Amino acid sequence: MQEDMRKHAKALELDKILKLLAEQTSCEDAVQAALALEPSPRDAERLLQETDDAFVLMARFGSPSFGGLANVTGSLRRAQAGGMLTMAELLKVAAVLRTIRGISEWRRKSGDVAGSLDDRFDALMPNQYLENRITGAILSEEEMADNASPALAEIRRKTRRASARAREVLDRMVHSQSYQKYLQDPIVTIREGRFVVPVKAECRNEVPGLVHDTSASGSTVFVEPMAAVEANNQVKVFLSAEKKEMERILAELSAEAGNFADTIVRGYETAVQLNVVFAKASLAYRMKAARPKLNDRGRIVLHQARHPLIDPKAVVPTDLSLGTRFDTLVITGPNTGGKTVALKTVGLLTLMAMCGLLIPAAEGSEISTFHQVLADIGDEQSIEQSLSTFSAHMKNIIEIMGRADADSLILLDELGAGTDPVEGAALAEAILEALRRKGAKIAATTHYAELKAYALQTDGVENASCEFDVATLRPTYRLLMGMPGRSNAFAISRRLGMDGEVVERAKELVSGENRRFEDVVQSLEDSRRQMETERDAARRAREESERARREAEEARNRVQTEADRELRRAREKAALLVDRTRARIDALLNEIEEIRKQKNKTLSAEQKARLNSGIRSLEDAADPVSSNENSGYRLPRPLKAGDAVLIFDIGKKGTVLRPPEGNSGEVLVQAGIVQTRVPLSNLRLAEKTEKPRRAAFRGVTKDVNRAQAAAATEIDLRGQTADEAVMNVDRFVSDAMLSGVDQFTVIHGKGTGVLRSAVQQYLKKSPYVKSFRLGTFGEGESGVTIVELK
Repeated sequence: MQEDMRKHAKALELDKILKLLAEQTSCEDAVQAALALEPSPRDAERLLQETDDAFVLMARFGSPSFGGLANVTGSLRRAQAGGMLTMAELLKVAAVLRTIRGISEWRRKSGDVAGSLDDRFDALMPNQYLENRITGAILSEEEMADNASPALAEIRRKTRRASARAREVLDRMVHSQSYQKYLQDPIVTIREGRFVVPVKAECRNEVPGLVHDTSASGSTVFVEPMAAVEANNQVKVFLSAEKKEMERILAELSAEAGNFADTIVRGYETAVQLNVVFAKASLAYRMKAARPKLNDRGRIVLHQARHPLIDPKAVVPTDLSLGTRFDTLVITGPNTGGKTVALKTVGLLTLMAMCGLLIPAAEGSEISTFHQVLADIGDEQSIEQSLSTFSAHMKNIIEIMGRADADSLILLDELGAGTDPVEGAALAEAILEALRRKGAKIAATTHYAELKAYALQTDGVENASCEFDVATLRPTYRLLMGMPGRSNAFAISRRLGMDGEVVERAKELVSGENRRFEDVVQSLEDSRRQMETERDAARRAREESERARREAEEARNRVQTEADRELRRAREKAALLVDRTRARIDALLNEIEEIRKQKNKTLSAEQKARLNSGIRSLEDAADPVSSNENSGYRLPRPLKAGDAVLIFDIGKKGTVLRPPEGNSGEVLVQAGIVQTRVPLSNLRLAEKTEKPRRAAFRGVTKDVNRAQAAAATEIDLRGQTADEAVMNVDRFVSDAMLSGVDQFTVIHGKGTGVLRSAVQQYLKKSPYVKSFRLGTFGEGESGVTIVELK
């Protein structure tokens, strides 16, 4: 970006947005890339698509981790040239490889969602071989693992053995009665890599050996006794061999890193680019931003746009358009009323979109790309250049007029201010005309009534104003398109307590033309308020009718769902009936076959009774609706609407909708989803303590009411042991099968994974389970298992 263009972007505070973006990144190179972002009209659509795809992926699967990224390009190039890397440098390379592998695995686990970022993800080349080689050999920046090589392990084993021999010799000496009187302390220490003992200075000649050091006070000398010299020499030799072997291992690892240098560097650069893209998505999430529609026709339509640097709790959303029916927007209103904020919002959101950032505006907003966005905003008074505020603004505007073309967005704050009002207004109007002739899109703020009139009288120029509440003497910060701002000086003065005669005299001094203009504006304002009131009433009525429609549709859906559920239960009961009947038929056929084989024998009474009982049970199974005899029951009181009753002959519960009328003797009853007329004599007033009916299934009795109540869609196992959890899941599966539930959720928590493992082992073996999986983002992730039944 050229320096002068950077100045205009800074006036619109793009630099502050880029700093917010940089805070969302994870490494220094990504920070610098975020701060260096520039508006790109040519690439804006692609950049927005990338950010939007990242936003969708983050919403569904969370963000990938970029935490281990660090620039290792210099180290890898040195290794590529044959240099040897330090352990710290190799660990950084391993961290980068681990991060690249993590990003690649995250994308693979996020499913087959295609997007514009797939080429970037495909460019990542994980190298787990080199990563494991480095992390397996190097434990920290200063420590290499014993198993880095067999030779290193052997050398360190010999070193420990030689050190133990040297310490053993010295331990015997410090515990010897003959030597203890010469020692300052009965300890073994190390000086210059050799084991020594602290000897009193005056007894130096009593302990033969080599002096390696002296204490600061001079009262102690550190002597290596002659008996330990040979063992210390061996330790020294082994330490030298260890150092050489470590250097050999580092050189070998460095050579391998150098072989993969180009791939790692490309992967790192791609990861940095992805970090910036996901930082844009994260910033969009914080700003509650949306993707705008892009065009290159100069058309800007913003719905509920918010300035991203103002506190979200304080900012007032703005609806604003430019380049639709008009190419110039003149904004008027009181000071601190929001004119400059509206101007900056247009320019800043345009720059953000061209940088690939989602904008804080409602869905359906449109932004145009521009070759240049030129702004003259703020107080540019310069003492050093001896320029007044007016001169500084004119200097900027002259520069803007020289650069403006048909592909420019021009934003002018307080156009023509700082000089004589008559001349300033005339100059402002002439500047707008000159810029319009160049085809630029313009938004300007002003206090001049002449510019309001110019906007009313000129095609392609539109008024807008920042609303001011005279009753509270406060701006509302709402931008009103198509409405010129009124001068509220008289009303404000009267509200503040100024003498009414003074205010009336001031009105008389205003020209008749100005008064007529203000009257027209007031009339327009009154009409606007009335239209807004009517529009709000129409909107509320529309919302109320929409709510009623939704409630009716939900009620219809509930009835349909209940009907489908009853039908499914009926089918399941029919299937159970068929299975039960088939089993009994098979048993009877087996008995008959056994009797046929014994044809020379006569049937015993017991066999006849068993066969007759089996036949009767088949007849009962074929007609599951049992008819109960009326035992002369009388209702304890007359029935009324809402009573819970039992339809006696079929054992079905229902609710009275309408008691019997006249002599008909029939009651309108709701039984499930069915309304039916039932004779009064066939009804029993339901008792609260009535036991639920039971349904048998292959010898196992289930409580029907309990199964229906258990028709929930989730079971929470947290806090249970693995055995308890498996038993409860087994019971829940049985209830779900009886209740017609096809899918439910098992909540086991993340924890140590014991519950999850036990539950999934059970589900693998269950014949009723079709499939199961861990939850995704929004379902509970690895803390839940989603189960689908057959």
